[in-house]
Amino acid sequence: MAECGYLRSMKKIVIREIEPEEIPLLNDFLYEAIFLPEGIPAPPRSIIEKEDLQVYVRGFGKEADDRCLVAEVGREIIGAVWTRVMNDYGHIADGIPSLAISLYKDYRNQGIGTELLREMLHLLRRDGYPQVSLSVQKANYAFRMYQKAGFEVLKETEEEYLMVCELQ
Repeated sequence: MAECGYLRSMKKIVIREIEPEEIPLLNDFLYEAIFLPEGIPAPPRSIIEKEDLQVYVRGFGKEADDRCLVAEVGREIIGAVWTRVMNDYGHIADGIPSLAISLYKDYRNQGIGTELLREMLHLLRRDGYPQVSLSVQKANYAFRMYQKAGFEVLKETEEEYLMVCELQ
């Protein structure tokens, strides 16, 4: 789909659509998407089995609105961005997809997430979606990335922002 540059180690990054046999990897990226403020220990991996988190991955690829792009280095998938129409933390309206994105820790802060996000927004525009939404904790450094990509705060709670990006 797209080549987005090079890692510090000069390995080429390819952004492409996920293959059906790779969908189970979304469980790994769901766990990686859990934001942990500095000094907070990681929760047990079993946390992703909670119903409010499984909505992001259970049955992924079976619904017409499911979209996923992955970032690949060599033959290793290092990150994913995915959207689906669901009633999650980022839900704003019926028919509007919610977005989730994550990278393995070693690949963060290198522009890969920005490229994944840019490619997903392009895909959603191409497919005719008017908006996409997400929820992000206020302390999460990714908030700035979302703002730069065109997301605006729609609503806020004490801990989180509900953000939306107009696609048309």
